[in-house]
Amino acid sequence: MQDHSSSPTPKPSPKPSRFIPLGLLIGLSTVALTAGGAVAWWTWQNSSVPLSSSTTKSSTFANPQTANPQASVSQNPVSQNSGSPAASPEAIAKKTVQVYWLKTSSDQIKVAATSIDLNAQPPNDLLKAAFEQVLKKPNDPALASAIPEQTSLRKLEVKTDGVHVDLSPEFTSGGGSTSMTGRLGQVIYTATTLDPTAKVWISVEGKPLEILGGEGLMIDQPMTRESFEQNFQL
Repeated sequence: MQDHSSSPTPKPSPKPSRFIPLGLLIGLSTVALTAGGAVAWWTWQNSSVPLSSSTTKSSTFANPQTANPQASVSQNPVSQNSGSPAASPEAIAKKTVQVYWLKTSSDQIKVAATSIDLNAQPPNDLLKAAFEQVLKKPNDPALASAIPEQTSLRKLEVKTDGVHVDLSPEFTSGGGSTSMTGRLGQVIYTATTLDPTAKVWISVEGKPLEILGGEGLMIDQPMTRESFEQNFQL
């Protein structure tokens, strides 16, 4: 019987090396440069870049907005506002409205219109701007105003039932019947500049105007241009 314990243990065969000798690598790169020119060199250079870096680079060029959406927004702000630049103040739309003064024609006083241009805005603001003009002295010496200079507009509202105008107490002070009738016409016509058929409700310090002036002009509310022409003579 043989004694196997004394037999020598066979040595494992050496594994082939996974490292490419430096001389061979240089030789291969030289062959690649010679055979492929610039294209082969670019390919060899990119093969030495780590996988994560090369993947990021290729995805960046393929879809720059996916890779960095913030950068694309900051570099192209025009695309965020439908491609149109913001309107300049000069480009804001204008609205022409009429304010009404008094004018003497053939020894007769008439309500006379003057056109002014205002920035387009809601009806309330347009009428307020129109009243700011009519409560001042007219620039045209041929025109006059029967509204006392101290009169101010306390409130103006456009409602479903008409235009509500609230004036300060100075509106009722001074002057005879012609002056009272003239200022009433200025208010009614200016308040209806956006809609000539609108109804006008006039109040003084929040109270409906029923009698105007010392001579007692009766005011029926609401008033219109038509009712003014029928019931009052300048």
